[in-house]
Amino acid sequence: MKVHKFRIQIFYLTILIAMNTACKQQQEKTSIGIFDKSTNVGNPKLEGGAVYNDVTDEYTLRGAGTNVWAERDEFQFLSKKVKGNFILQTRVRFISKGVNMHRKVGIMVRDTLTGESAHINAVLHGGDGLTSLQFRRAVGNQTEEVKSADNAPTIIQLERKGDTFIMSTAVEGKPFTVVEVKDMKLNTEANVGIFICSHDSTVVEEAIFDNVRLIIPAKDDFVPYKDYIGSHIEIMDMTTLKRKIVHSSPKSLQAPNWTPDGSALVFNSEGKLYSFDVKTSAVKEIPTGFAVHNNNDHVLSFDGKIQGISDHTQHPNGQSMVYILPAEGGEPEQITTEGPSYLHGFSPDAEYLVYTAGRGNFEHLDIYRYSRTTKEEVQLTNTPGLDDGSEYTPDGKYIYFNSTRTGLMQIWRMKPDGSEQEQLTFDESNNWFPHVSPDGKWIVFITYGTEIKADDHPFYKHVYLRVMPTNGGEAKVVTYLYGGQGSMNVPSWSPDSKQISFVSNSVVE
Repeated sequence: MKVHKFRIQIFYLTILIAMNTACKQQQEKTSIGIFDKSTNVGNPKLEGGAVYNDVTDEYTLRGAGTNVWAERDEFQFLSKKVKGNFILQTRVRFISKGVNMHRKVGIMVRDTLTGESAHINAVLHGGDGLTSLQFRRAVGNQTEEVKSADNAPTIIQLERKGDTFIMSTAVEGKPFTVVEVKDMKLNTEANVGIFICSHDSTVVEEAIFDNVRLIIPAKDDFVPYKDYIGSHIEIMDMTTLKRKIVHSSPKSLQAPNWTPDGSALVFNSEGKLYSFDVKTSAVKEIPTGFAVHNNNDHVLSFDGKIQGISDHTQHPNGQSMVYILPAEGGEPEQITTEGPSYLHGFSPDAEYLVYTAGRGNFEHLDIYRYSRTTKEEVQLTNTPGLDDGSEYTPDGKYIYFNSTRTGLMQIWRMKPDGSEQEQLTFDESNNWFPHVSPDGKWIVFITYGTEIKADDHPFYKHVYLRVMPTNGGEAKVVTYLYGGQGSMNVPSWSPDSKQISFVSNSVVE
């Protein structure tokens, strides 16, 4: 009887082991969000795992392991194979207070999934907030480290440029702190992903990763305005700063406007305008008659009845001119008779349009206002350099814009008649396209670094989206973006002032 009972126990134990093995194999074959494999690297004493929540777009990692250091590692790794250059970014937090102060989370690139593999990782230590770029140059070598001046960041980004790896970290709201390692010769196709290590073989730690984006950037030799990569239209909650991709395309999608009723986003692609239904995700073309070379300077009137566009179909020299048409589409009515003219805003009553234009020999581009009643064009600014991005406040009391008149591109505002021009940002960066929230409390704008010319806003760069009070004050980063031109050229707030829309870029299959 005892032998029979023992055999039954062995039988069930064999089944459980087989089921566990099958589950592991299935987990490795099943897509977990954007990743492919969840692996207990180095065979830690306690197994970890990974769960992806497709509703919240969050990854929960559980992992143990003695350490990621010295000649060998033990940790939990959620990864996929990536060939060539990439950018991986995430927001991360430990779920609990934790046991060991050296517990680790971060982003890793690894030749193999063995414990001794060559690798590099951008890591945050959970106890003292130590942040560093750690790397093992060859199998079984000692781990080396470059420490960051940043402490306890919530945003981590790791970028590969050939044999150079760049770690960028930030406490949310602040600019990146950057460190890099050169001449790090990992496999061209490597395992890339997010990881957790408890630094204690008897403890399992947990962390949540969100706003995870794996970006395949433009090639170094791409030709602007000729070569394009793919696009994601995203919506971000301005309270939680959680991002959600709502539409993706291998084509260049640009400049989503939010309709005043909140039902749709209007964007441009390959010279045409399209509407994206927020509830159904349906995309349909907005007919624009002869105007089939629209750029990303398109704007809806405050009441949502009129669509203003900038198009270069009919100008003899191919320059952009401004037109209006019904929001649902139709034959455009010409507003400007000269080019270049780039539309940026309507007055709240739709009587005036404001736009950037060059007139005469246009040594510099200035802001102009056009009256639909009198058909008169009035110049509002006249300074050396570039004035751009003009946009009315919802109460009509101010026009916000950006200008290079003091050197770098900065945010300004003026009265609707062009008087009382006032600078609002003064930092060492280039700030473009201020968009005023419908409640009139905030402006959101895009920020380039000073490595970019002040009067240029190119595609496919590392940029910030930042927010500040409309009367001026501290500007805070709300998202860390690979994009630029076309990401947020036009009004982009939801009608309740709770969300913004924008475009991020990556090669999209």
